[in-house]
This record gives sequence, structure tokens and C-alpha cells, in this order.
Amino acid sequence: MVPKEKVELPKHYDAKEAEPKWQAYWQDEGIYKFDEQDSEKDVYSVDTPPPTVSGKMHLGHAFSYAQEDYVVRYQRMLGKNVFYPFGTDDNGLPTERLVEKERKVRAHDYSRDEFRKICLDFVNETKPAFTGDWIRLGMSCDFSISYSTIDPHCQKTGQKSFLDLYKKGLLHRKETPVAWCPTCQTAIAQAEFENVDKQSQFHDIVFLSGSKELIIATTRPELLPACVALCYHPTDKRYQELKGKHAKVPLFDHEVPIIPDEDADPEKGTGLMMVCTFGDKEDIEKWHKHNLPLKVVFTKDGKMNEHAPGYEGMKIKEAREQIVQDLQEKKLLRSQEDITHAVNVHERCSTPIEFLKTPQWFVTLLDKKEELLEAADKIKWYPEHMKVRYLHWVENLNWEWCISRQRYYGVPFPVWYTKDGEIVVADEDQLPVDPFKDRPKGNGQDLVPEEDVFDTWMISSVSPQIALDWVGDTKDEMKRMYPMSMRPQAHDIIRTWAFYTITKGLYHHNEVPWNDIVISGHVLDPKGNKMSKSRGNVVEPQGVIEKYSADALRFWAAGVKLGDDLPYMEKDIQTGQKTVTKLWNAIKFCIMHLEDYEGFDGELAFLDRWLLSKFNRIVKECTENFDKYEYSKTKLEAEKFFWQVFCDYYLELVKDRLYTPEKYGEDTLSAKHTLYSVSLGILKLFAPIMPHITEELYQLFYRSVEGKRSIHTSSWPEWREELFDKEAEMVGDEVVKIVAAVRKFKSEKQLSMKAPLSKLKLTTKLNLALVEPDILAVTGAKTLEHKRGEFSIEIEE
Repeated sequence: MVPKEKVELPKHYDAKEAEPKWQAYWQDEGIYKFDEQDSEKDVYSVDTPPPTVSGKMHLGHAFSYAQEDYVVRYQRMLGKNVFYPFGTDDNGLPTERLVEKERKVRAHDYSRDEFRKICLDFVNETKPAFTGDWIRLGMSCDFSISYSTIDPHCQKTGQKSFLDLYKKGLLHRKETPVAWCPTCQTAIAQAEFENVDKQSQFHDIVFLSGSKELIIATTRPELLPACVALCYHPTDKRYQELKGKHAKVPLFDHEVPIIPDEDADPEKGTGLMMVCTFGDKEDIEKWHKHNLPLKVVFTKDGKMNEHAPGYEGMKIKEAREQIVQDLQEKKLLRSQEDITHAVNVHERCSTPIEFLKTPQWFVTLLDKKEELLEAADKIKWYPEHMKVRYLHWVENLNWEWCISRQRYYGVPFPVWYTKDGEIVVADEDQLPVDPFKDRPKGNGQDLVPEEDVFDTWMISSVSPQIALDWVGDTKDEMKRMYPMSMRPQAHDIIRTWAFYTITKGLYHHNEVPWNDIVISGHVLDPKGNKMSKSRGNVVEPQGVIEKYSADALRFWAAGVKLGDDLPYMEKDIQTGQKTVTKLWNAIKFCIMHLEDYEGFDGELAFLDRWLLSKFNRIVKECTENFDKYEYSKTKLEAEKFFWQVFCDYYLELVKDRLYTPEKYGEDTLSAKHTLYSVSLGILKLFAPIMPHITEELYQLFYRSVEGKRSIHTSSWPEWREELFDKEAEMVGDEVVKIVAAVRKFKSEKQLSMKAPLSKLKLTTKLNLALVEPDILAVTGAKTLEHKRGEFSIEIEE
């Protein structure tokens, strides 16, 4: 029963006041809190992406997190017990580089403990404001379930993951050539490679085998001092006579063997291939295959070492330029050709990747490819085509997962070494441990602590285990909620976060980590370019929220289907803000006419049947779309219905019944019943996308009727078969055509929409007798003539 007390309706809606108010209310009232005691409701659990602490949210964050939040809010309104934690990724190389940039320091200028303290202090200072951006966006996370990937709980989880993999023989330590970033001075994994096109040159360089000149084409002359062999294809007739002979390396004068190798490409360059230690994966393979010597000419910070006499101390690029100049002076450079080719760079800093032989820890992947490929079919991918990216990544894996990093700030390995190099690991009940401060149980030997830290993905890949307290006292949560319901993430980290988390799920639990994976796209600038500071096209979400509102920003983010990239257009934000204003005015109008409404169970008027049937159809479509994660279709259908059916026509058609109830009797009560049902339903359809304005309007009136603390814990509208009314829809749609024709007539005649008309002459195939009063009222016509036939209308002023 609707209360009779008069509702005080504010004149205007102020998002700057309302949005922080409701964000605080949701937190204070625990609206989004997971109910650990509720065993009756279905649980919907989310493996929330922990954003990397970077100072503040960027527009891409706002875009993808808003999209996942639509889905979560919908699931909550279905009555599910939602588990939606919030974490931050603030360990490892990304945080180190941010701290070095912001604090203007270099890690290697400090002791391990000193730099770790600088990083921790930075994280603790910046994290509250950083997390606040997500709250201001209107995220419905349970912020009481939070974690930081550097906190003790996450360290313990990551170290338990390591111990479990170690015991199962799924990781190992070995000294081998690995991808190396000279800028970050650490080993990196294949997933951290990024291909970029760079301008370069092919250099045709002269080697000598006796008196015979051999031409080698290379893009990397700085690797000449690291050359250990020349290769040709066994069937290449040009070089058969060279088998078993040697060649002298120009400038450096050491001799290298000339050997046949089936992987040498006769069509590439001159058909002769220089093998260096190391320029790429092919070099590494041939070094292993032919048992070649090792000549490392780069230091860990990307300079030439003592094995490059005459160039020692030069940066790699400087050495390349000088070597080319020296080759030209000695007439050992036959030609040069400008080219553009793909170069592997480190995604964190864009430095070209080198290869160094260093001891590292690796997780086994290559022997498990089939299992990892099969895992993809055990997960539902939204959109489905994103699964192909995962499959292609696994199929093209060439390296094991290198999980060790030569940095300071990160989760330490629970590992020590004896003087003989024997590996000693911690007991699980000791975790978390710092090998520099702690010692393994029952081991009194002098031990050397492992200095490396985990790759940041080693921790992020156990985000489900972190959230579900795999290492804690609530292991029943793992049993109850693993695999989790949904993983939301962007498409660019399928090869990292998705892949590594699936790997850990299989290795630790023999099960995939989630039922569904939901993949978002990226934000582009209006011209379709990637946003970047260097391009000067970055838009900050904080400024958009301040100028418009969080709801307007969220409305924009819902304007593209899942997985697609979206150009940022301010006009789309403005459309969102107009929708906020329209919702306020339209629903406030409804509330004004519902203050004395006490319910209705009589016969519905024809146009009310029309609206309820149309709305019922929209509810069915929106529900089906949300069930498939197609939130953009839900937004589009709700928006079209609200603007084009409810506001443009129904509210105008119903006004006479609302303002002159004495003329209509029960038809006015029918109108109020419809107004209440549909206006509340509209708010609920918009609630997952625009949570603040819908909460404001719900609290003004509808809460006192439904008795729920928030629209976001109220029930999602249910579509009902019995409300579909084909006859009413046909008649109502015909009325809409009539009203549209009259509006067009008045507009062309430059008449006011309220201007009276003498007569309407209608020809239709439908019986409009029951809606004639509504037509006369909304058009201002005094009389209406109606006959059967094909639709036509004549209007007399």
C-alpha cells in the first residue's frame, strides 16, 4: 500500500551532492556486503581485477570496471548473494617503476630494505585516493573484502602457490638464456613481450673464409663480437664447399665454424646466417643444438662488456652506430637497406629485449599445452571469439614461464641455498617468509637467501585463491565458491592474467578458476587512436565526473557491446547527462501523482494494457540480454522505451486522466497503477547502469512502498506471460501514429502543441472506440470521425 503522507520533492537533482551521499550510504549500510552466513541464496562470485596502483584511475579503468559492475548489480537484483571483493595490484616491477618516476629515485641506488620502504610508503600514501576513484565511479564492490598484492595475506598465498608447484614438480630453477630487459635489469616472461614496428637497416657485412668473401645480412652488427658460428641450409649449393671450414669475424678477428643447419633460410638475405649469443630465440636453439661456445657481450644494464674490445662501456645503440662506421672505414660493409621490422620490446618500458644466460625460476608450460588448450572449452567466453586469442597464445608458446625478477620490491621466494647450491624451501606453516630475515625450520646451516622476487603475475594469477582465503581459516569458502562465477578483464591481458590464472587453477586444483570470463575492450580517442600522454589525447575520468556525473560516464561506457573498443565522444556523455535529467523529471512527475494511490485490482484501461504489455516485452529482452552479458542491448532497449514510449507518448496520453480524475473514474486508478508499476520498473532497468539517480528517486518514494533499503537490493523486474497483450499493443501503436501525425501537422503549421483542433478524420483497420477520449485529450481535437480501412488521417484546424 502506498503511503498517504506528502513527499517533499526537491526541484532539482544535483549529482555533485547526491552521488557522494549515496556512495557513503551504500558503504555505511553495508548494501553490497557479502553475507557469509546466508547459505540459502545462490552465490555469485567475482574474481575482480585488482587495478595496478598508478596514482589515479584512467578512462580505460572507468570503462571496463563500469561494464563489469552493470553485470554484478544485475545479479544482485536477481536475489543472489554477491561476493565482489576489491583488491589493488601494488607489488613488483610496475609499482617499482612508478615509484622511481614519482619519487625521482633509482632502485639500485638503495639497499633492498630502503627501497622496499620507499615503495611501501608510496603505496600507503596513494592507495586511499586511488581506491576512492573506484568508489566515485559507483562500483558496488564489497570494499570490506579488500586486499593488496603486497600484503602478508597475498604474500602467503603466492608463496603457498610456489611450494605447491615445487612439490608437484611443476617448476624448476636453471641457468639458461632468458629474455632480459636492460632498462628494468630483470628477466621477463614471453607474455611481457610487445611487438612494435621499428625503423632499422639490413647491413651486408663481409666475413672471410680464407680468401673467400662471405656476405652476412644482419640488422644487429653490434652482435658481431658475440658471433659463434655461421649457418647455411644443407641443400644450399652455394655453400657446400664451406662445410667444416671457418670464417673470420670482421673487426674482432676471431674464427667461427661454418655449419649446415636445416633451419637456415636460403631465401633470407644471402642464405648465410650469423649465430650469436644471443640475438633471438633462433640463436638460443642453434647454440643448444650445435653445442656452441658462449660469448656474452652485453652487461645487465645494456652496455658492451670486455668481450667487445674497443666498444666496452658503450650503450648497445651507440656500439651499433660505431661498429657500422668502423666497418665502412675498413670497407667491410657492402651495402645497407632501410627496413621496417617487428621488434620485441618490454611492454613495461618499451626497451628492446635482449637475451642473457642467467639462473632463473620457471613454471613448466610447454609440456602442458594440451591441458591448457582443453581448459578453454570448460569456460564460457563472452564474447565467444575472445577464446581464439587464448588458444592462439597457448599454441604459440615457445618459452616456459619465467617467474623470477631481479628487483627489490615484490613478494620474495620462500627459498634458500646451501653453499653447495642445494635448494631449501620453507614449510607452509611458516608463510609468509622473507629469506633475508627468516630461516627454514630445523635447518641450522649457513644458508644463502634467494635474492629474486616473484613476477607480479605470480601473485595476480592466484587472485581467486587470495579472495577465497585459500591459506586462511575459511577454506570452506574455496569449496563453496571455487570455481568462481565470473572473471571480468580487458582483452589485452588474456595472454597474461587469464592464461596464468587458468594455469594455476589446473595446477593447484585440477579445475578451471571460473565458469564465465567476460572480456572488455579499450577506450580510444574520437579519431580511433589509442589514448596516451605522448599523443596528448588523454581524457581523465575524474574531470568527466566533475563536469557531468558518474552516472553520465557509466551511461557512455554502456554504449558499446562487450569486447568492442569505444571512441570517447563527449556528446555521448552529454546524452547520458540528459538521460539523468529526464529520469529525474519524468519519475518525479509520476511520484507527484502517486501520493494518494492505494493500489488497484480492477480492469485496466486499454492504453494501460498497451504500456504494460510493451514494458513486459522490454523486461523480457533486457533480462535475456543481461543473462548473456549484453548490457549494451539492455541499455539501448531501456533507453528507447523510456524516451520514445513512456515519456514521448504515454505520459502525454495519461495526463488528462491524472489531472481530471472525475471524468474517468476507475480509469484514473488504472493509470496510477500503470504509472507506479512502469516507473518503478524503468528505474530498476536503469539501476545497474546509472546507480545514483535511480537510488535518489527510489529513496524519495518507492522504498517506503517496497520496504527495501536500496533499489540495488530490490528485485529485478519479472516479465509475465499473461501481461503480453497483442490487441492492446496494436491499438496503442495506432494511437502513437495518430499523435505523431498531429504533432507533425501542428509543427508544420507553427501551432502550439496545445492548440485546439476542430476535427480528426481517421481511417484505420482497428476499433479505436475505447481510446477515443485519450486521442481527443492529447491532440486537443473537439471531435473525431472514424471509419475502417487503410490508415490515413485528415486534420481540421
